[in-house]
Amino acid sequence: MMNFELNGQRTELDLPGDMPLLWALRDVIGLTGAKFGCGMALCGACTVHLDGVAVRACQTPLSAVSGKRITTIEAIGQTALGRSVQKAWLDEEVVQCGYCQSGQIMSACALLKQTPKPSDAEIDAAMSGNICRCGTYSRIRVAIHRAADAGGKA
Repeated sequence: MMNFELNGQRTELDLPGDMPLLWALRDVIGLTGAKFGCGMALCGACTVHLDGVAVRACQTPLSAVSGKRITTIEAIGQTALGRSVQKAWLDEEVVQCGYCQSGQIMSACALLKQTPKPSDAEIDAAMSGNICRCGTYSRIRVAIHRAADAGGKA
């Protein structure tokens, strides 16, 4: 039995400990914001927060989340920082196809929580594990700076 907090709610699942968190989120719980991209933790489409740290849900076994806090894209807007990042994404029209964007936003929020005023180099380093086939990287960087300038205020 896996017990953890998911988006602020106590959650209990009776699933194998080696099941990837991504499958539990998407197929069992029905939260489809985190996407399956590569299954090898290389693209970032499945990024969620585990105790505030950005992790790849496709390679995180359920056994690793017991007793921890998980935040997904579905709940990131409940925080001032999350709302600020989401607003910046819209203001900068970052999204094209949108497939990678939930992972991009989750990584951006983790970065800004740790580094409230990141440099371009810090943004590039933090976001380097998130692949965008549409190539919106320059708009992503501008949106992160915009959210940083807003100081967590949407």
